[in-house]
Amino acid sequence: MTSQPFHSLTAHALPLVRDNIDTDAIIPSREMKSVSKKGLADGLFAGWRYTEVGGREPDPAFVMNRPEYRDATILIGGTNFGCGSSREHAAWALAEYGFRAIVAPSFNPIFRGNCVRNGIVPVELPAEAVAALAEAAERLEVVTVDLATQIVSLADGRNWAFAIEREAKEMLFEGLDAIELTFKRADQIAAFRARDRAARPWVYL
Repeated sequence: MTSQPFHSLTAHALPLVRDNIDTDAIIPSREMKSVSKKGLADGLFAGWRYTEVGGREPDPAFVMNRPEYRDATILIGGTNFGCGSSREHAAWALAEYGFRAIVAPSFNPIFRGNCVRNGIVPVELPAEAVAALAEAAERLEVVTVDLATQIVSLADGRNWAFAIEREAKEMLFEGLDAIELTFKRADQIAAFRARDRAARPWVYL
């Protein structure tokens, strides 16, 4: 497995509802000192999280530094979350920090795919639902993201359904990457090749 399977998560959520949070805000280029998936969490939102560029003194005004959100594993964002460059480091940093789901009105398509490949569930909901979840997060109410039923809910009974592609759901539910997902279809691929070889033997000479 590439990442931990995701079935359902009930946790505190970090409200960071700003539109157009780009990948350079998520992980500034100066923080990308490794080509691996490790060692990036400290640089997550570094431009907002710390008082000085390149420093590590937490800015108490930034929501991520508030002690009540220290263990948040769900992030609530704004429209067009993950826009900008296609750097996968943004998803790596979020995953290493501990975020398992991001709820936003919309995502950059490349970033959305990077989330799926790194075990983060990208939940797209209407802006009104995101606002309601952010308000609940401010009150420190827990949020539940259930991938099996594709529903986000609050303890007061409010809930919202979200859509996700079948293959993306399968990858997240089983903790697979795209290659591992392909290997699951090995028998089907072999059967197709056998039929194709029988129909077009000259291609395999």
